[in-house]
Amino acid sequence: MRIVFYGGAKSVTGSNYLFEAGGLRLIIDCGMFQGTRYNEELNFEPFPYDPKTVDAVFITHSHVDHMGRLPKLYREGFRGTIYGSAPALGIIEVALPDTLGHITREATQEGVPPLWDNDDLEKTASLFHGLEYRKPVRLNEQVSFELFNSSHILGSAIIVFTVDEGTGPKRVAFSGDMGNPPSVLLNDIDYPTDLYATTVEAAYGSRFHEERSQRRQILLDTIVETVNRKGILMIPSFAVERTQELLLEIDHLFEEGKLPKNVPIYVDSPLAINITNMYSQYSSYFNKGATDILSDNMGLFQFPWLTFTPTVTESKAINEVPSPKIIIAGSGMSEGGRIVHHEKRYLPDPKNTILFIGYQVAHSLGRRIRDKTPVVKIHGQEVPVKAQIKSIGAYSAHADQDGLVEYVRHAAEGGKLEHVFVVQGEEEGVTALAGRIEQDLDVTARIPERDEAFEL
Repeated sequence: MRIVFYGGAKSVTGSNYLFEAGGLRLIIDCGMFQGTRYNEELNFEPFPYDPKTVDAVFITHSHVDHMGRLPKLYREGFRGTIYGSAPALGIIEVALPDTLGHITREATQEGVPPLWDNDDLEKTASLFHGLEYRKPVRLNEQVSFELFNSSHILGSAIIVFTVDEGTGPKRVAFSGDMGNPPSVLLNDIDYPTDLYATTVEAAYGSRFHEERSQRRQILLDTIVETVNRKGILMIPSFAVERTQELLLEIDHLFEEGKLPKNVPIYVDSPLAINITNMYSQYSSYFNKGATDILSDNMGLFQFPWLTFTPTVTESKAINEVPSPKIIIAGSGMSEGGRIVHHEKRYLPDPKNTILFIGYQVAHSLGRRIRDKTPVVKIHGQEVPVKAQIKSIGAYSAHADQDGLVEYVRHAAEGGKLEHVFVVQGEEEGVTALAGRIEQDLDVTARIPERDEAFEL
């Protein structure tokens, strides 16, 4: 067996691993690089392996940094099967057309051909094969796999391969992104055990989230303080999961009588709206608490206090609504989407607030704002950052250091764990997590370089 780390090595984005086992060449994740001009340029490079020789692709979840280059893989010759959970592949079919719009605009600005086009997208989707959790699938006589719920976003999965090359079965796992339970929406993590090797992500490998009770209190305080200042609360939010979980949390606060009911709240993201609408197809994946809440409403996420603004005209009309108001918009790291228009307009006013509830990759606009850069550039214009800046780590879909160590602790049950690869984190995160794993669990934790190969 052999693993090569072609992305996600000392980097949060660009997840892409080659796993060779039992005579098969398998790709786990095929994500886009994000955050810097250098990273974005990596997306245009040819794959460092021949896509025509790849037997199958496995997608851990539907965020663009894990699946955004799938149509490019098809364009360069891949024709095998693409496996993932049914919800993950369903969301990808909704999300990738939105991604196509972004990459087409970027390609036009840079004067280069787009990474892929709509024909590549449609043909990629024809290769999808959706699966349920805990339903083993055999690829050949030596290799089988199954999906475990990672509780990161709807349909996210830990992919566990069982490989027998003549020395007995060995279980090798790719964690994808680990969730941050308990989730308002999803069931808890289904931890695989008895592993021989695993990757573990490290986006928050050096950090610790607030307690859940603190999370709600910070959200409540931020809303109330902004409303009392008659300001505008901007929340950059990822279209998948964070928006939906945030809506459920706010509804809790409304039902408890803790929020004023005359404050308009807008979801200003066509993709988030489309994703929210399609969640009804996969309500069986929700936990009981979420199912009970949603069954009491007019429809899935159809809360009486909420307005969706799918069109550009409706989005612009938000500006005419007097303060206070709350705007939830994409993208989650402020790297495009409608949130940047609101940031450009409202960041200069100290009455307003911007609240970050997800990971902000290094060098992204969201990270610069979160780090309190005095002036940022948006659409070529210098924008002073005078609004209040708040962050809630516990709303992140990523496990913190304690949660990541807990994943490895379960992986080591059975006493067979020999290989741990710490990936999908910046230098500080991977180093801190690797050290903690070795200290607490007495397991060697490696930090791969990009393009580095390991024999198992």
